[in-house]
Amino acid sequence: MPYTIKHKRLYTFAATVSWLLLVINSLFVNQESYPETFQENSNFLGRLFKVCFIAFVFLTQRASVEAYRGTDFIGYLWKLFIRAGSTAYICGLFYFADQRLSIFSAPFPGLLEVIYFISFAFLTYFLGKAFYIWRNMILFQKTRVLQYEWDWFEFLIYASLLGSLLGLQLLDYIPLLCLMVLYMLFLSIHLRWVAYLTATKKWRSVFLLTGIVVSLVIFYKYFEYMLAEHQLIPDFFNDPFLGLTCLFVALYTAVSLLVAIFNLPTSSVFEQKREDLLNFQRLSQSIQQGEDEPQVYNLMFHSAMNASGADAAWLEILDEAGQLSIIEAENVDETIVTQIRQVLDKYQVSSVEYVNNNLDHNAGFKALQLPWRSLNVIPLKSQKRNYGTLYLLKDIEQGFDRESINVIRTFTSQTLLTIENLRLVAESLQNERYKEELKIASSVQESLIPKTFPSDSWFEISCFSQAAKEVGGDFYDFLQLNENRIAIIIGDVSGKGISAAFHMAQMKGIFHGLMQDDLQPVEFMVKANNALTHCLERTSFITAALYIIDYKLKGFFFARAGHCHTLYYNSMTEETFYFNTEGLGLGIIRDKSYSKRIHNMHYDYNPGDVMVIYTDGIVEARSANQDEYGEERLREMLSKHYHLEADDIKDAIINDLNSFSSEIIHDDQTLIVIKFRNDQPNLAL
Repeated sequence: MPYTIKHKRLYTFAATVSWLLLVINSLFVNQESYPETFQENSNFLGRLFKVCFIAFVFLTQRASVEAYRGTDFIGYLWKLFIRAGSTAYICGLFYFADQRLSIFSAPFPGLLEVIYFISFAFLTYFLGKAFYIWRNMILFQKTRVLQYEWDWFEFLIYASLLGSLLGLQLLDYIPLLCLMVLYMLFLSIHLRWVAYLTATKKWRSVFLLTGIVVSLVIFYKYFEYMLAEHQLIPDFFNDPFLGLTCLFVALYTAVSLLVAIFNLPTSSVFEQKREDLLNFQRLSQSIQQGEDEPQVYNLMFHSAMNASGADAAWLEILDEAGQLSIIEAENVDETIVTQIRQVLDKYQVSSVEYVNNNLDHNAGFKALQLPWRSLNVIPLKSQKRNYGTLYLLKDIEQGFDRESINVIRTFTSQTLLTIENLRLVAESLQNERYKEELKIASSVQESLIPKTFPSDSWFEISCFSQAAKEVGGDFYDFLQLNENRIAIIIGDVSGKGISAAFHMAQMKGIFHGLMQDDLQPVEFMVKANNALTHCLERTSFITAALYIIDYKLKGFFFARAGHCHTLYYNSMTEETFYFNTEGLGLGIIRDKSYSKRIHNMHYDYNPGDVMVIYTDGIVEARSANQDEYGEERLREMLSKHYHLEADDIKDAIINDLNSFSSEIIHDDQTLIVIKFRNDQPNLAL
């Protein structure tokens, strides 16, 4: 981390001293008691102390905000509003006290200046924190060009301090001011973070941004009042640095507020589409995740209800004996189910797709006096057989439109495909040849797992891997690049059996072959994706994450290709968080555009830091109640046991996982714990 706690304390101390000198200088000038030796330089000294104070406050905030990690954008806004924006309301109390109570006048003539300079300190603190929090927002998913553009903007803003020191009225130079406003507007369009907010978080952001705007207005009105009522008070808003900074903060806040408001109407739609896609992906991966038919039906049932917004539903399945049974039901009892089925049988529509968006217009349904107004019947049929029927009900007329019906059809079609594939897999498992393939695949996979792990004085590593069945799709490997650098890869191959084992062998060869050239993680992923294009089936893909740890630089580079997010404990900040990086799995996109879907990330580690790398079998492990273990519980486990050795951290997590899941494994599980030390490297394999 570029700024340490020591630096922050130094900046804070320097800012405090500068502020005290500024207040003393102002009191001497306004009370005409300035020492004759320094009297002719009093104005310059006042500007010097002011510039020093502003610079040190902004440097303090830069160091403070630099430590913020992750994509908790609402947390950023909350910190800005509570820690800095609330100071404006204190200034509002000063305004009320001066206007209504006149408590800052005689017999305390110097108290007014002190209060005013306290308000000036509040304003500077607020602008500094807002400036650098907005920088974090703007640089979210940054490019090299955007970083370059921000660096230039920050340089120009700090250069205006020279104008403040020399007493230049830069804000009166209209062409320069217009250029800076255009530059600010250009930077203010970088609002990618808004798209990552849910509807609830967008509402929170609107309220917090509104509070920040109100804080700016209170500051402006307060200083405007003080200037109008007390002629001896200097105009800080006329300062070039503060004026430009305040203008930028106001512009970005206003643009963010408008964009958040305009995105509110479509937020729920986008969230529903995203949820539909995730559910469809889960249905597509059901075989890979080892789910059985009841679990697939359950996922399809709830996905269809969520996608259509149904108020009630039930799912009937036809067993091998030809008997119908209700395996899923929501907000409906068997009596009503029987009555509705009888009406459908009467009209001979019980075995075909049927949509009725106004049940009251049908005499048969109207006689039942149902609380619902719309009905959608979706038969689950393939070319081979009839699996059952899904019934969806809504309590409004015209409840099922074309789009929702198409989405439901997609879910049911994928469910049928998954069910048929599950049955094919179950049948093939009975085949002796397939059992032999599993033995071969198991042997191949075992040979791919490293038997010895790197050990060194500057880090310790502990690994755990367990397959859910005979052959798993997880893999990991290590490669020592030189005495200071080591490469670690972890991944998950889609599919099972001999095919997955074969692809693991390919990935191991690709890893050891390409990393001989000491590639950066992104370069490796791009070349690995290109290599797999020629040997990976179109229906298969591989998720992976590559880490290159450099002892000499005391940091690591990594890239994530669709794999689980890396969990990390920072010993300096005592924070436990996930690196929420982007990246697409290998083999999904098979052209040059893949290089745009994956990114390098660098992080400096500290002695005592802990990194946890894992596959989805860890966080998606299920309890007896079908609850997932989840990323949050994994993060809490690291927060509790980060002080232990790597082996002990791994054992604590695995023991907690087994206790949670009753040692029932639904998917392959791999866990790697790396703990950094502060010794000289002395690698041994």
